[in-house]
Amino acid sequence: MLDTSILRDLGVILVTAAGFALIARPLRVPSIIAYILAGLALGPFGGLVEVSGTLELTSQLGVALLLFLVGLELSFEKIKGVGKVALAAGLGQVAFTVSAGFGLALLMGLSTVEGLFVATAMTFSSTVVPVKLLGEKKELDSYYGRMAVGVFMVQNLVVIVFLTLLAGMGVGGAAGQGGGGGMASVGVGVAKAFGGMALLLVLALVVSRYVLAHAFGWISVSLEALFIWSVSWCFVFVLVAEALGLSLEIGAFLAGISLAQLPYSLELRRRVHPLVNFFIAIFFVTLGIQMDLSGGPALVWPASVFSLLVLIGNPLSVLVIMGFMGYGVRPAFLAGVTVAQISEFSFIFAAMGMSTGLIGAEMLSVVTFVGLVTMAGSAYLILYNHQIYERLRSWGLFRFMGRAREEPVEGTGLEAGADAATGLRDHVIVVGMNSLGRRIVTALRERKVPTLAVDTDPSKLASVGAPILVGNTDDVSVLESAGLAHAKVLVSALQIEDANALLTYRCRSFGVPCSIHAFDLAVASDLREIGADHLMDSKTAGTRRLTEALGVEGIYG
Repeated sequence: MLDTSILRDLGVILVTAAGFALIARPLRVPSIIAYILAGLALGPFGGLVEVSGTLELTSQLGVALLLFLVGLELSFEKIKGVGKVALAAGLGQVAFTVSAGFGLALLMGLSTVEGLFVATAMTFSSTVVPVKLLGEKKELDSYYGRMAVGVFMVQNLVVIVFLTLLAGMGVGGAAGQGGGGGMASVGVGVAKAFGGMALLLVLALVVSRYVLAHAFGWISVSLEALFIWSVSWCFVFVLVAEALGLSLEIGAFLAGISLAQLPYSLELRRRVHPLVNFFIAIFFVTLGIQMDLSGGPALVWPASVFSLLVLIGNPLSVLVIMGFMGYGVRPAFLAGVTVAQISEFSFIFAAMGMSTGLIGAEMLSVVTFVGLVTMAGSAYLILYNHQIYERLRSWGLFRFMGRAREEPVEGTGLEAGADAATGLRDHVIVVGMNSLGRRIVTALRERKVPTLAVDTDPSKLASVGAPILVGNTDDVSVLESAGLAHAKVLVSALQIEDANALLTYRCRSFGVPCSIHAFDLAVASDLREIGADHLMDSKTAGTRRLTEALGVEGIYG
């Protein structure tokens, strides 16, 4: 007979998670916090759901997909562009938090292993929470926002190093239990883990360059098939990682990195994200269900101390490092505030430590409590960061920073004014790389006009001679990635009536002029009624009249 208990548990988890998320939304509380609170209500407080093997497997799938999504963010072009400040601030904050956290753990009577685990869990800053909040504030492409994203990217790489180390300790521990060997056995396990990760990384990069570009380029004509192939690629790497004795998280992360180097990684991220949200909700609710609250008041003291370390110490370390490098007090403070929370990876790291027997459930509860406090606290710090800065500055608390410069440092890849995703500002966005679109791009490039070419088919963007973006402009996030808010004009060469109408509406919403291909005279009146500023009625006249119109508007000389 079919066991329907897992369906019942999933239904209860999802309904409860949705309910708590709705309650948290007007309070601006991050959804991750809502999910953990939902788990507490279902588990320790309500006793309504117990974590079965199937449910735990489902939540682990969410972890794998989350790391796959993080890997998709790490294109080498982005890494090269974040500059020395991201590397210095990211690694410096990690070193500070590990050292300070470990010292505090020993002072509070924790064992060496527990202290190392908790201190390490405190070093990782969430990417999800600050990026979401900065996006809501329209400050993700600001000067400090780009520095913060760079720090998160560096930290994500550090996460994988720690996860690899943990995987090696697990292998070593298992070997030691079988036949002894102690630290030597652990050392062998760690060496094997890093060797396996290096092998998998090389495989990912080689395959990405010589195989994936052609294979995914062929399938990219169907965005649905592209999505299925990308998720399948994730599970292929998960299986290879398991064969090499690594964790599934490492395999999923490296699979994401291999796809991040492809031109349509942005489209993949958008399509994978809803699937990740589904499984991540299950993971964090399950995490709340598993929390051990039997320690009660005994857990409050260490959780409070570590929360203060993250909320105050982490931003202060970034502020000092950036100030030492000559960055301004305001951007250094605003960037520092974004790291004032622990990450979703902190929970994953602690859960892995508990599953290998290196720490107990009470330490997982400490980490989870710190996550609840710091994620909620940092959400309000980020939302009101400018007001907090002005108040602290009026009190004279930044005098120790001296007179550091406020402008971007030359050579950091953080030049002011550029859009975060495209590196362009005051540019022309051309949508649709058919013959008309390519001619428009060529005409604009000849006149030295900054131009971005957008299409859903990477093959059509292969030789346009301009910055490109792969994506479907029906999705407003694609237009945001194209920097529509900072564009001079959007040009659509598409011959799709609904798509052109939607683009016209979007441009009107963003307050950006648009020139739309009126391929059929019957749609011209509708486009004008929606708000199109200029219509192209033929390929020849369209290109000529468009470039003339842009010249009249002063977009180019």
